[in-house]
This record gives sequence, C-alpha cells and structure tokens, in this order.
Amino acid sequence: MEGPKQVKPKRLNDYLEVMSKAVFQAGISWRVIEAKWPGFREAFFDFDPERIARLSPREIDALTEDTRIVRNRRKIEATVENATTMLELNAEHGSFKKYLRSHDGFDATVTDLKKRFKFVGDMGAYYFLHVVGEEVPPHEEVMSRVAHARRPRARSRR
Repeated sequence: MEGPKQVKPKRLNDYLEVMSKAVFQAGISWRVIEAKWPGFREAFFDFDPERIARLSPREIDALTEDTRIVRNRRKIEATVENATTMLELNAEHGSFKKYLRSHDGFDATVTDLKKRFKFVGDMGAYYFLHVVGEEVPPHEEVMSRVAHARRPRARSRR
C-alpha cells in the first residue's frame, strides 16, 4: 500500500487542510474520512484559516449537526483553535513553512506541534509533516518509536 499523497502547500489553507485531516483521522478509519473529505472542504470554507478562526459558537453548533462531516465537537473546536494558532505562527515567523523549519529536526518539530496544536499526536504530526513535504524519518522507524513509547513500563519495586 502506498502512503498518503504529498502536497506542495501554496497557502496557509493547504497546511490547515492537511492538519485537519490528521485531526479527524485520529481514531477513525482513514477511509471514512477520505469519503467525507469533499464535505469537510465545503463545511470548513476550503480550510480558510481566517474564516475558520472566526467561527461563532452558533456556527460550531451547526457543524456538529452537519452530516457532510464527522460531527465530533472536540475535533471541530480543535480545528478552530488550530486555525488560530496557525495564523499566529504564520505571522510570527513570516510563513508557516518557516515556523516548521525553525526547529532542530524532526523530533523537536513534532514536540512543538503536539504542544501547540489540539488533537495532534505523534502519528498525526508525522502524517502532517510527511504530507506537506517536510523531511521525516522512514515510516517503520516512527512506528517502532511510537510502539515503544506506548509499551507499559515495568514498575520498580522498592
């Protein structure tokens, strides 16, 4: 099976769309998200971060009833917060690409993404960085690290 198709982001919308797909895929079959993705694009204004960041509580409520998308309130609210964060980082660094490249390597970038963005974990960050064309380690290496980090640690006896 081939991996997700990479894109060359031309605008902030492209970054927000890829991140939002990672957010909504968390814990859900990617096939479900892929099938509904045209509806997501419509419902989220083609992922215009300025428009999404201004969504009112009433508009968020409406999205929780919109059958074109996965109606998970926490993920919808995360998309709104992530749009705001992305706009702030874009302004602070001159571009979102410059923000991504302001870290000392993949691990530091993932750590910062997980800290700043809602519903972005290890695999979501890896997916996001891979799809937007940033340098990432091989998939097998990341999967091994994630599996190792999730193993229960043995308790020490005192």
